[in-house]
Amino acid sequence: MPSQSISVFNSNLPILLLVFINFSTILTENHCESWNVMNTKMSFTVAGDYILQKRLPGEYEGFTELQRYICKGDARFFNFESTIPNETCFGNQFHGGAYLRSEPNSLDDARAYGFNMLSFANNHAMDFSYNGLLNTLDTVRKAGFVNAGVGRNLDEAAAPAYLDTVNGRVGLIAVASTMVNNAAMAGKQSRRVIGRPGLNGLRIDETVVVTTEQFETLREICDKSCVNKREDIMRAEGWLPELPEDVLTIKNTRFKKGDTPAFVTHPHSGDMKRVEKAIYEAGMMCDYIVVSVHSHELAGSSKENPGDFLVEFAHRCIDAGAHAVIGHGPHLLRPLEIYKNRPIFYSLGDFVFQEEVSQFAPEDLYELYELTSDSTMRELYRIRTKDYTRGLLSDRRFLESVVPYFEMEDGKLTRLELMPIELGFNDPRWQVGWPRPACDKGIIERLQQLSAPYGTKINIENGLGIVVL
Repeated sequence: MPSQSISVFNSNLPILLLVFINFSTILTENHCESWNVMNTKMSFTVAGDYILQKRLPGEYEGFTELQRYICKGDARFFNFESTIPNETCFGNQFHGGAYLRSEPNSLDDARAYGFNMLSFANNHAMDFSYNGLLNTLDTVRKAGFVNAGVGRNLDEAAAPAYLDTVNGRVGLIAVASTMVNNAAMAGKQSRRVIGRPGLNGLRIDETVVVTTEQFETLREICDKSCVNKREDIMRAEGWLPELPEDVLTIKNTRFKKGDTPAFVTHPHSGDMKRVEKAIYEAGMMCDYIVVSVHSHELAGSSKENPGDFLVEFAHRCIDAGAHAVIGHGPHLLRPLEIYKNRPIFYSLGDFVFQEEVSQFAPEDLYELYELTSDSTMRELYRIRTKDYTRGLLSDRRFLESVVPYFEMEDGKLTRLELMPIELGFNDPRWQVGWPRPACDKGIIERLQQLSAPYGTKINIENGLGIVVL
């Protein structure tokens, strides 16, 4: 009897296996879909560049109102654009345009505003070289801020960081396209060599498209000037790859034949895949994913226009599963886009901007303006700004911004409002930089104009910008 039952079972084994496989497939598909079905409602407050070189002067006028607004969010993010070096850290040969440094307790001021997440993956992260970067990383971690985008190797810098709140979990991924020098980019570990500290870099593939006539003129210039002869010899010897017939390079600039002159940019394919992989990983680990990107690069002739590669990068992040992209870098507002019902802030400008209050700097910065460190910083700033008639502090746009607050439910944007802030354009230079709510509706009106080409409509209600969803 037992043998008969076994034979019957064996005879039906293929059918039973098929049924089991189909049923397992259904379970697996339903389980995978359940990770994407979101019932969590969460809120976010985000800010742009936070350049702090002197301490918060207590609860100044406007502080409490701004603090309450920021604290409405479960996740509260800013870009820490400074370093926290110690006395052993030297100035780097490659810096972000100035040597920015903050005291370790300056992060207490960021906490006072209510922030709980940050990235310092930006062009100033290496102002005091690798030791300055690592000291900043250690200080940020000791201060308890969730942070991403910088690490002791590329895997660590690229990994998502997570914030746990009572309403849900948020993953943060951060990159920087503006690194000043590629040596700032973190390196992967090999089997026998440790990785290089640095940023989660987003390199840019750049091509200048020229007409056939312009291309031949460039080729003739290269041949007669011998500007490319060393590279030509290296290609002939096999040290560099051959170029396609319709492409030539002049030093690090790539030219290609086309119909109309254009500057074409795309995110580096390897860096883009690394970010998409991090988004994929975070999709299983948290409720919402936020991507931070620091980018000064522009399209056309205006700093207010994000680079084409940045638009492509932001869209691909959303396509991969990110819920918001937070841009910063050029120190002024750029457009706001709602893409697939998720926000992309191409730049949030400045939140704190103390740019001309450094008390000292490495010799390299003085030499840039044909000075020595025997000169004062005041003299350096005077020369750089042409007696304070140019530079970021001379343009109101760089001292006006917004702080977005948005809510998401089931993975979709349900509310987005924008508090306009101003940083003291008419204040004495040493006082400039502290954010406070702004009454001037012109800030939102300027963002309306910038965002309109992206299909974004913003109303003004009770002094706030309200995005039409």
